[in-house]
Amino acid sequence: MRFFFVLWLSLAAWAEPLTVRAGHLLDVATGRMLSDQLITIEGERVIRVEPYHPVTVQIDWSDRTVLPGLIDLHTHLADVGQNEDVALPMKTSPAATALLGALHARQTLAAGFTSVRDVGTYRAFTDVALRDAIEAGTVPGPRMSVAGAYLTCPGGGGELNGVGEVPADMRFGVARGAAEIASRSEALFGGGSDFLKLIVTGAVLAIGTEVEEVELGEDEVRAAVEVARRHGSYATAHAHGSQGIKTAIRGGVRSLEHASLIDDEGIALAKQHGVWLVMDIYNGDYIEEIGRKQGWPAEYLRKNLETTELQRQAFRKAVAAGVNIGFGTDAGVFPHGLNARQFAYMVRYGMTPLQAIQSATLEAATLMGKERELGQVAPGFWADLIGVKGDPLADIRVLETAPAVICRGLPIR
Repeated sequence: MRFFFVLWLSLAAWAEPLTVRAGHLLDVATGRMLSDQLITIEGERVIRVEPYHPVTVQIDWSDRTVLPGLIDLHTHLADVGQNEDVALPMKTSPAATALLGALHARQTLAAGFTSVRDVGTYRAFTDVALRDAIEAGTVPGPRMSVAGAYLTCPGGGGELNGVGEVPADMRFGVARGAAEIASRSEALFGGGSDFLKLIVTGAVLAIGTEVEEVELGEDEVRAAVEVARRHGSYATAHAHGSQGIKTAIRGGVRSLEHASLIDDEGIALAKQHGVWLVMDIYNGDYIEEIGRKQGWPAEYLRKNLETTELQRQAFRKAVAAGVNIGFGTDAGVFPHGLNARQFAYMVRYGMTPLQAIQSATLEAATLMGKERELGQVAPGFWADLIGVKGDPLADIRVLETAPAVICRGLPIR
């Protein structure tokens, strides 16, 4: 039996099909757990899934449960991470930021997240460079869909406030008014962005902004959305406060990040318009514990306390109402690679284990417009899959232990 130990290779396919024996395979579309399956991969795609029969097997996961590679819709790989130093992004050069991004990408892939949306970086287009390096095979990491930079008003939740004069590359997406927003949106797509990230309300982790403040109007949101549509893409909105959430939905965004203070009207609007909620309900505990221990700004800690429990109760309501929910963690606030910790919180606050897994597979892929490529282990889909010890439908926390990973048809060691 052969087993491939791969640190990272170019995207060239194996010369022959790769076969994987799965002790159990979770069909995320139906919720069925299939026993003893044989998965055949050719190049970067799955070509067959069938009951196991005697054949030469390169990857023996007969002691594992196999799932599609997981998708995190809210990460910040191409950034420095969060600590008590508000000015850290400015103190870290673009080159150093990119190198940190390469480390974060490797950590994320090792945790079983084979695709991510990177929803903003202070250093414009470092996420584009990281995505392109991964696609070229020079850096190990997940498939990335990137925003390029934040679209934010001056002094808003996407700005680095309270640190003095900020370099121009850290203010690339700063704009006011529909015309400026549209111009910056075009520039972001011109620089290689895959979608747009709008900062519609103040932020928990931004100095001088409050989460209930609406920072972009409906006309500004719509201007960005229209540009995105012309590029065959979409916009997502950072929005904590209830009014900002409704502004973003009415402006035409495809998804909402955080949605901490969404009210009943906002939940109904999200369901009516088919908008996805991407609610990071784990990291409030991390901010309270580690942020307090490390001495993060008091403003951050106050706003975190004001939103954490309300966000979780809103999440429970949204699940019960049948709103589209996508898995997103805000990784970068907490260390990359710990993304799977959120699954247990999603189950605690109203989801079944299957629903939580679907939010990071089927639902996430559909939000990204890649439902025919990602999110399932099935013929024709990209060969991104993970193998875990145990049954995640019985104990969702088995996903927190580093799995075996295949990404782009290549086993990752």
